[in-house]
Amino acid sequence: MERRSRDEKMGGGGPGPRGGPPGRPLPPPPPLPQSRGPPPPPPRRFEPVDREKTCPLLLRVFTKIGGHHNQEDFAVRGKEPKDEVQIYTWKDATLRELTDLVKEIAPAARRRNAKLSFAFVYPDKGGRFVLKQAGMTHAYGNMGRRLDDSKSLNELKFQIGDYLDVAVL
Repeated sequence: MERRSRDEKMGGGGPGPRGGPPGRPLPPPPPLPQSRGPPPPPPRRFEPVDREKTCPLLLRVFTKIGGHHNQEDFAVRGKEPKDEVQIYTWKDATLRELTDLVKEIAPAARRRNAKLSFAFVYPDKGGRFVLKQAGMTHAYGNMGRRLDDSKSLNELKFQIGDYLDVAVL
């Protein structure tokens, strides 16, 4: 009668399927990851601008009480709305910083319960101007939730040459 070891009786005798030593079989290989394309890019982190060394940009700001301007108000170059303020700032400026600057020139924005709605105005591929909502802030940051105070122009995809339309609500 032939003698077999305990491992052989249990089905693990002899060289393993991968040419390993006799004994217990090796565990199965780990499953291959399901490939669904490349991994998503990491979230963009914008480096703060060194305001001592970087030249500011000119931001053309148009304010209006009660709502935003219409797209047609920007249709003709040189005939933009008359309520323009030009601000020199940097792309890392936050909506809170811009809110404080707008409050200096627009008395209605200084009201305790005033909200400021920001929109970028820029030409589309066909040359027509488009208004794109960018965010909203309270005139005074202590009015409950902080809305979009900490969002910077860079994070909101502002491009040099865009206008900023501010509705004081």
